Amino acid sequence: MMAAYTAACTLRKAMADDVDVLLYERNPMLGKKLRITGKGRCNVTNNCTPAEFREAVTRNQKFLYGASSRFTSADTMAFFESFGVPLKTERGRRVFPVSDKAADIALAMERALTEAGVRVYKGVRVSRIEMPGPDTQGDISTGDGEYCPVRILAGDRWVSCDALIVATGGVSYPGTGSTGDGHRMLDGLGIPVTELKPSLVPIETKENTAELMGLTLKNVTLSACRGEKKIFEEQGEMLFTHFGLTGPLVLSASANMQKGSVTDYRLFIDLKPALTEEELDRRLLSDFAKYSARDFCNSLDDLLPKRLIPWVIRVSGIPERCKTASITKVQRQKLLTALKALPFTPTKFRPLEEAVVTCGGVEVSAVSPKDMMLKKHPGLFCAGELLDLDAYTGGYNLQIAFSTGVLAGQGAAEFVTGKK
Repeated sequence: MMAAYTAACTLRKAMADDVDVLLYERNPMLGKKLRITGKGRCNVTNNCTPAEFREAVTRNQKFLYGASSRFTSADTMAFFESFGVPLKTERGRRVFPVSDKAADIALAMERALTEAGVRVYKGVRVSRIEMPGPDTQGDISTGDGEYCPVRILAGDRWVSCDALIVATGGVSYPGTGSTGDGHRMLDGLGIPVTELKPSLVPIETKENTAELMGLTLKNVTLSACRGEKKIFEEQGEMLFTHFGLTGPLVLSASANMQKGSVTDYRLFIDLKPALTEEELDRRLLSDFAKYSARDFCNSLDDLLPKRLIPWVIRVSGIPERCKTASITKVQRQKLLTALKALPFTPTKFRPLEEAVVTCGGVEVSAVSPKDMMLKKHPGLFCAGELLDLDAYTGGYNLQIAFSTGVLAGQGAAEFVTGKK
């Protein structure tokens, strides 16, 4: 939608009134995935600088240098507010509509398309793309004596065009239409596509966490380590499920666990990140003195959520029915280790269908970063999650879509006007 809107606006400025912009949408409505993002609230972008935005991108940051500078988070915010959607910034610089309704974002995009004169075809699935290969020259025949750089099979009808933008998304949330059509069509043209894997996805663990299911931990620090190397550390919120771990911290960690196998990694939760180990030890001594006559299992209520206490005690190895006053310094050290680095063993990511975004896509080395055009396929452009780009949760992935969409729209319009 952003690419189509930008293309139409660019053509208008160039006074190319003889060029139409067509948008084909396989769903009966526009923005189906957009309407469910952020649990229906739509975390539309992140209120940050271009440099901060790139730091949140976990793959191919350099490729986005131009896009993130030419259409920034501030530009995205200004765009939606200009189309009647007041925005607000919440914790973590996350930007939402004031209404907390994702539909308002989708409807604003529809208004933009209408204003720009884009012709929208809903409920039409594009299933094939044809264009000259990288080793051939000239255009392809449309079958009626005319020639064009590219044509698509939209529904049961071939449509000829002077430029084509493919923005079909990744393969997460396939119920919204993201089933990999774009990747398959581009792969058929010889365009390299990397392995598609889940990112920002819950993690299954070796430990049976069923007893903790539904427990939310706030203001904890989650670390992910590969061997001896810590590859992720962040403070925030997470949640236990029947299969393992999920929540914002876990989703962000998963984006950094893409090298090798997920079983190469270990996860550790610091339950008291505001306290150093020495400070926490003093806190334990104070609590143990307060509850010296109690069993150990009844002495941690001031420190931990009640449901988590049995788990931490098992990890510490301290007998739960021993008297608190009898706990030794060595045992207390084991408890400190459990509190500051509660371990979990990942076994696999949840299925792609449960991922927020797709890791992998069209290789960015095949794409021009200045206008999103395929280097060996003039007139063919890509944008959004279709590309091998992904970022942390927090509005960054939608910003990738908007920034690359704008560049693709401008690039396609300039490609067409340059030929005419």
